[in-house]
Amino acid sequence: MPALDLDTQLDGDLDVDLAAERAHLTTSRAALARMRARAESLFATGDQVAGDAYAAETLGRTLARRVAELADDPTTPLFFGRLDFASAADNGTAESGTTTNGTSGAASDPTAPDVSGDHDGRRYHVGRRHVTDERGEPLVLDWRAPVSRSFYRASVRDPQGVAVRRRFGFSNGVLTSFEDERLDRGEELGTTSRILTAEIERPRVGPMRDIVATIQPEQDDLVRADLADSICVQGAPGTGKTAVGLHRAAYLLYLHRERLRRAGVLIVGPNRAFLSYIAAVLPALGEVEVEQATVEELISRVPVRAVEAPAVAALKHDARMASVLRRAVQAQIGTPTESITVSDGSFRWRIGLEPLHRIVEETRREGLPYGTGRERVQARVVSLLQRQAEARRAESPSDAWLRRMSRCRPVLDFLDAVWPALTPEGLLHGLFSDPGRLAAAADGLLSDVEQAQLVWAKPARTPKATRWTAADAVLIDEATGLLERLSGFGHVVVDEAQDLSPMQCRAIARRSEHGSITLLGDLAQGTAPWAARDWKESLAHLGKPNAVVVPLTVGFRVPAAVVAFANRLLPALAVDVPPAESLRRDGGLDVRTVTDLTSATVAEVRAALAHDGSVGVIAADDAVDGLRAALAEAGVETATADDVAAAERVTVVPATLVKGLEYDHVVVVEPAAIVAAEPRGLHRLYVVLTRAVSRLAVLHVAPLPAPLVGGSAG
Repeated sequence: MPALDLDTQLDGDLDVDLAAERAHLTTSRAALARMRARAESLFATGDQVAGDAYAAETLGRTLARRVAELADDPTTPLFFGRLDFASAADNGTAESGTTTNGTSGAASDPTAPDVSGDHDGRRYHVGRRHVTDERGEPLVLDWRAPVSRSFYRASVRDPQGVAVRRRFGFSNGVLTSFEDERLDRGEELGTTSRILTAEIERPRVGPMRDIVATIQPEQDDLVRADLADSICVQGAPGTGKTAVGLHRAAYLLYLHRERLRRAGVLIVGPNRAFLSYIAAVLPALGEVEVEQATVEELISRVPVRAVEAPAVAALKHDARMASVLRRAVQAQIGTPTESITVSDGSFRWRIGLEPLHRIVEETRREGLPYGTGRERVQARVVSLLQRQAEARRAESPSDAWLRRMSRCRPVLDFLDAVWPALTPEGLLHGLFSDPGRLAAAADGLLSDVEQAQLVWAKPARTPKATRWTAADAVLIDEATGLLERLSGFGHVVVDEAQDLSPMQCRAIARRSEHGSITLLGDLAQGTAPWAARDWKESLAHLGKPNAVVVPLTVGFRVPAAVVAFANRLLPALAVDVPPAESLRRDGGLDVRTVTDLTSATVAEVRAALAHDGSVGVIAADDAVDGLRAALAEAGVETATADDVAAAERVTVVPATLVKGLEYDHVVVVEPAAIVAAEPRGLHRLYVVLTRAVSRLAVLHVAPLPAPLVGGSAG
């Protein structure tokens, strides 16, 4: 049936039906409030029931997390859909014999992993989290529960037992409409659903929202992929790849909560503005313990206080540097040249050259992190001393004796000679300060010219005094991984991954060695000097060479006219990606030549403010301050890209920071300047043009970049 708005004259049955759904929403909100109050009460008294301080602290953290997970946003609906399963008895619909969520009788558990059981005649409301009544019966099922998948996957061709799928329309948390699809009668709305369309096209103001009400079947396949599977999503603009990655993280936490709570889930984004933009999605789904970081924050072992030439930075991001560093570390391992003699009271213990050689070589072959190898050599030397002591004294030495032997001068001198202590900073400082040492490590890997680029003209006296660059930080992280084992995560989601260098990929690989990854990106949007041109290469550096690459090409966010205009750039971007498509036939595109960019921008922003939604003004970085000043002078308050919580509807964004963000109305100022600002300027412009989800205005004085010229501008 069509969507029913409150303005519509409802007949008696529909009026009753809508009133019942509103009552169920009220009941569900009250139940969630009780669940939170119960958690708050337990949190307040938890220290009184815990057995000791450690137990109290652990219980406190658990209860605090539970309280946060049960937070309710009254402007967001608790449920967005309903499933009525057919009754086998009448080969038709769910009848009044069941309660609102089918809680009568001995029915199967809808949250159980095995959903092949009988849901005949059952009714389930599907929402963002699980809500139960006082008896523990479900009022709202979590969208991640197994039976909820039918909400996204059921169709006339494959109804999965569903007779009726209902979608709800809301406004500021108030239920305003509903829409039914009678799958048992061959009725399926698909993308013509008014409620689905309205939710997709709803104006965007503030941080990114979840998409649980609008997940499409191809997205659902990715969201519900197994934890063991690493996947790469090549997503064209507006296809929801970021949302897919975040919802996959939420789904995996639901399915493997304790495992991932111990191992951790990490979201990696391109910059802090992007992470701020997406930060609200997982908490809205009840997931509050997910770490978010940029790559720079992950590898922030040293402060970045210097900038170097782009060519030098690009060289340091090259995968060959991993081999150079590995050789430099291995070169630290020496060969024993004399035996060890240790005085122990009236005894003297001696270890000859042959066993010392054997210890060093065996440890080298084990391929341990360098620091662990040093500890292993030390322990094995002490073990040989212990055997001699036990043979002479007929008793095992004490722990204090073992500690004393491990710290005695002959052992430490031997250790420093064959396996010296090493820090990541010290390794890099020594390598870039000494041309001879670099030449030995880079032989056959780097040319003489490249080696000369890396050697410091005036090295600092110590590693601590060195002014490190951002590229140095990547190398120091690589060195850290060679020296010690870094802690990892159970699952890592990496967004805008096309801009990761090989060395940055390796940094993420070290943190996901024993976990899986969800890689999200678009090769056409690669703007870094080392941007990926083939996902297979990136996946190899990430340690997941067998991950499947899944394309998402159909978009629901960016209007078709905007997508078609941006697609003109694709032939010039030298990447093999399918063109984006859009199901949106609304929206607008206005490309025009102006005589005064500043005044035209102010006028365009004023016009955009007459519509609902957010406004993004995007320009070359050096033009941003001037545009903000002009808008302020005209009485238009603006926010920066970092301030996603600002009340202002207008944001002025440098082109270099807009990746991953989106606005209802986008004003692009002088495309030619954006292209001229960097070597991969056309790729940057492709990113800029695809940020609009309703209307795009392109203002220019200089001629448009050649690939955009020709054809209809819409």
